[in-house]
Amino acid sequence: MKNSGNKPRAGAVRKSRKGPQVGSGGQGRQALEGRGPTPKAEDRPYHPAGKRKAAKERYEASVGGRKKATEGARAPRPKSKTDESEMVTGRNSVLEALRARIPATTLYIASRLEFDDRVKEILHIATGRGIPVLEVMRPELDRLSGPDSVHQGVALKVPPYEYAHPLELLDTVIGRGQVPLFVALDGITDPRNLGAIIRSVAAFGGQGVIVPSRRSVGMTASAWKTSAGAAARTPVAMAANLTQTVKAFKERGVFVLGLDGGGDVSLPNLELATEPVLVVVGSEGKGLSRLVTENCDAVVSIPISAATESLNAGIAASVTLYEISKLRASR
Repeated sequence: MKNSGNKPRAGAVRKSRKGPQVGSGGQGRQALEGRGPTPKAEDRPYHPAGKRKAAKERYEASVGGRKKATEGARAPRPKSKTDESEMVTGRNSVLEALRARIPATTLYIASRLEFDDRVKEILHIATGRGIPVLEVMRPELDRLSGPDSVHQGVALKVPPYEYAHPLELLDTVIGRGQVPLFVALDGITDPRNLGAIIRSVAAFGGQGVIVPSRRSVGMTASAWKTSAGAAARTPVAMAANLTQTVKAFKERGVFVLGLDGGGDVSLPNLELATEPVLVVVGSEGKGLSRLVTENCDAVVSIPISAATESLNAGIAASVTLYEISKLRASR
């Protein structure tokens, strides 16, 4: 048996391409000491208190809420959602549309139509507003109205809606010296909800409504009718990307409040009402999208009875806008 002498025992030193490995020498001792005390809620960026603190700092850093948008935030002016005019059909619908002062280009009347009080009022309003009135044969009116439409001998041609740009709309409001109050829709597809929200925005001192260009309702004749004429004085803007628009509003010192049943802030305790505000309303079923929620300064809930599962978008927006207007009037 050979004497190994001072030769190290096989396996005592781990061999590698970098040579013999030494021990840690206490290098991992610091990791065992923990991460120190838990930061305060306002110092945690993802905590609601941290979001409110960051939003307040952004607002104070901006000069009167006029800080310029970051590069690329201003997208090209969006086009209307459709390039074709829409036809409002049926005696009641056409009469309501004219009463609501929906912009119209042509009124079509079927030949040999039997007049009633509704048709008489339709003709009176149309001629009084200078809207051209064309008498056409019923087959032609059937073609103009579409196969699934019941026109009852009357149809109103409505041009595509011309949307404003969200940031240009914000610039206009700030330029007037007003405190911004806007409502944005996230995933809402019912035009009646849009019309109701426009009506509430006009009633409670808001300056505009923002709709996304995709997966969202646009300004249809139904939305015009539901707004009860408020759409004639309350502009609707279209956002190419709602998340980027939300970020751009925040850059200009606007606080973003999302409405959700599980929100961390109760509506009666809303402290940001007197500041520039953008209220984001989600759909009744899916609520707010994840990206929009992450960019909200606060997520607000409306206290309701346990017997009621949720409020639809139009009612939720109306309640929130009323509370904001009440808090602004009291301060």
